[in-house]
Amino acid sequence: MTDLQPARGLHRRDFLRYTGLLGAAAAITAGVSACGGPSSTGSSGSGGSKDTIQAALAYALSGGFDPMTSSSAVAVAANFHVLESLVDLDPVTRQPYNALAKAAPEKVDDTTYRVRIRDGATFHDGSKVTADDVVFSFERVLDPKNASLFVQFLPFLDKVKKVDDTTVEFTLKYAFALFSERLAVVRIVPKKIVQADQKKFDALPVGSGPFKLTSASATAGLTFAKADAYNGPRPAKAAKMTWLLLSDPSARVTALQSGRVQAIEAVPYLNAGELKKSATVEAVQSFGLLFMMFNCKVKPFDDVRVRQALHYALDTDKLIKTALLGNAAAATSFLHAEHPDYVKASTVYGYDPAKAKQLLSQAGVSGLKIELILTDTDFVKDCAPLIKQSWDAVGVATTLNIGQSGGQYANRVDTGKYQVMVAPGDPSVFGNDADLLMRWFYVGTWPEHRSYNAGTPEAKKVVDLLDRAAREADPAARRTLWSQAIDVVAEQAALYPIFHRKLDTGWKGGELPGFRPMATTGLSFLNVGRA
Repeated sequence: MTDLQPARGLHRRDFLRYTGLLGAAAAITAGVSACGGPSSTGSSGSGGSKDTIQAALAYALSGGFDPMTSSSAVAVAANFHVLESLVDLDPVTRQPYNALAKAAPEKVDDTTYRVRIRDGATFHDGSKVTADDVVFSFERVLDPKNASLFVQFLPFLDKVKKVDDTTVEFTLKYAFALFSERLAVVRIVPKKIVQADQKKFDALPVGSGPFKLTSASATAGLTFAKADAYNGPRPAKAAKMTWLLLSDPSARVTALQSGRVQAIEAVPYLNAGELKKSATVEAVQSFGLLFMMFNCKVKPFDDVRVRQALHYALDTDKLIKTALLGNAAAATSFLHAEHPDYVKASTVYGYDPAKAKQLLSQAGVSGLKIELILTDTDFVKDCAPLIKQSWDAVGVATTLNIGQSGGQYANRVDTGKYQVMVAPGDPSVFGNDADLLMRWFYVGTWPEHRSYNAGTPEAKKVVDLLDRAAREADPAARRTLWSQAIDVVAEQAALYPIFHRKLDTGWKGGELPGFRPMATTGLSFLNVGRA
C-alpha cells in the first residue's frame, strides 16, 4: 500500500503511524523485495506493440507449472491459457464449457461416461491430442506415488480407459452429479513429452491451449505466443503476451498508470480511487479468504477452546475497515454470502475479547506467547499489526514473522515448525462448488501435513460428510450435508476464514476489448483482444 487517501499522497508508513501501529509493524521480520521485470518496449505510454497484451500479476513465481502438482497463483493463471481440460470453467462466470471435449460428456449409465476429443486438437509441438494423452493425464493424478494435490477432488473416479484414439471412458465408483465440471481439475498433457523429461516440462509446459508459454523467469516474468494451430472455443486474439511479476503493489499501480501494462490484478485498496482517473477499476466479491490455521499437534493449539479464543479476540471489523478499507466481508461461514451454496455456520466468531479471555482461562492457558507466521501479500502485511494488537489486548504476546509464501510453507508450515499461520487462499481457481472448495482445505494435504488434525474425530466426520454428499443425487440433501460439514469446521477452527475479500482489478478498457475481471486470483485473457 502506498496511499492512505490517493489524493493526499500519504505513504504507508504514515498510514501505520496514524493508526498507532508503526511500532508493531517495525517488529515484523520482512519478506521479499519487489521484482521489477523488463522495461516496456514502447516509446510512449501505449504498453508496447499493439499485438501484445502486457499485464502484471501480484505473486512471485514459486515452483514449476506441471498441472499434476502445481497450485501457485502464477502457474495456475498461466496454465489456464496454455493447457486445456476436457471441460473447463469460464474464468468469470465459473460455468463449465467444452474445451478439449468435442461435446458434453456422454452418460452411458450412472457410473459410466464417455468423452470424445475435439477434432483436430493438437499440442504446441504439432502432435495430435489422443486418448492416450487423456488417460495418462488422469492416471498420473490418480497415482498415489505422484502425490498430486488434485486427487482429493476425484474421490468418485475409479478408472479411465481408452476406447479409441479420440474417445475416453470414465468409470466412477458411485454416481456423482458434478462429474462434468469436475473434469476441469485435470489438465491434459502430452504423454511422450512428459515421460521424456518431466523436469523440462515442469519448467516450460507444452499444452493444447490458445497460447504457448515461451519463457518463464522469476525476475523477467512470463512470455506467451499465440498458438496458431489451436482450433478450440477460446482462440487467442493477440499475437503475444508478457506478464510481469510485481509483488510490490505500488509497482503494479505505476506500471498501469504509465501504460507499461494494460491490466493488473490486486489493485491496492488505497490506490483504487486515484487509479480510476486513468483506468477502469472494478471490485468483485470473491471466495478468496484470509484464513487462520493452527498447528494442532502443538500445545495448546490442540485445544479447540484456544483456537476459538484467538478467533474471538480478533477485531475483524477493524481489520476490514483499516487494512482493506471495507473491501471484505467477515466470515459467517466457510463460504462467502454470495456463494450459491452459502449457509450461515452454527459458530460465528464476532469480536468478543471477554469471551476470548474466558476460553483461554477454561483451557488453563495463561501467558501465551505466539509467533504468528504470515505471508508477504500486501493486504496480509497490513492486517498483521492489527492482529497483533488484538491478541496483545487479551494477554497473548504476539511476534510477527512475515515472509514470502513459498518459503513460509516450505520452511515452517510443512515442516511443522510453527504455531499459528494467517495467509490468503483461493481454491476457487480450480472450481466453485462447495465440495471442491472444502476438499482443498479439509481432505488430504492440509489436515494431514499443515494443520495436523487429520486424525481427530471431527476431521474424520468432515471427510465422511463430504463423501456422503458426493454420493447424494438430491441437491437439497447434498446441501444439507455440506452445511453440517461447515458447522464442524467452524466450530473446530483448525483452519477457518477470518474474512472473504473483494478483488480489485485494474485495466485499460479501450486497449483490451473483451476483458473482464474475475472473482479469483489471476487474470484471464481468453477471448481478449489488443487494441
